[in-house]
Amino acid sequence: MAKTEPSMDEWLAEAKQSPEADQCGMFLVHNGVVRVTPKREVREGVQGIGQVAQVEFSYDAAGVDAAVEEALTWPGVHYVRVWLNEGALSVGQSIMYVIIGADIRPNCIDALQKLVGHIKNDLVVEKEVYA
Repeated sequence: MAKTEPSMDEWLAEAKQSPEADQCGMFLVHNGVVRVTPKREVREGVQGIGQVAQVEFSYDAAGVDAAVEEALTWPGVHYVRVWLNEGALSVGQSIMYVIIGADIRPNCIDALQKLVGHIKNDLVVEKEVYA
């Protein structure tokens, strides 16, 4: 069953009050959502699959915790928080939220891309169900 989504206003307020906040010149938020277009169509150009009705989503919680700890060792990264949904998710529902706080823009952008990529490629299971 899908989880209740966090408030990004609350997350950002908490991030700005964290002990590391004075080292962060930028916070970036990623919100991944279920889209109607199949992943294979977007990434590989495969046509004729149909539209996504829902995604069955699960993840490796210990792996995500370890990924967050690792991200905190990357250049300039001082704040990381991750939330992942689970269960049968409909089009438009959030799959994940990731917030990264870093010293400068390039470090923040690179860290967000690297962490989200690692989570999506290695730590989640997504099964698209077509309409």
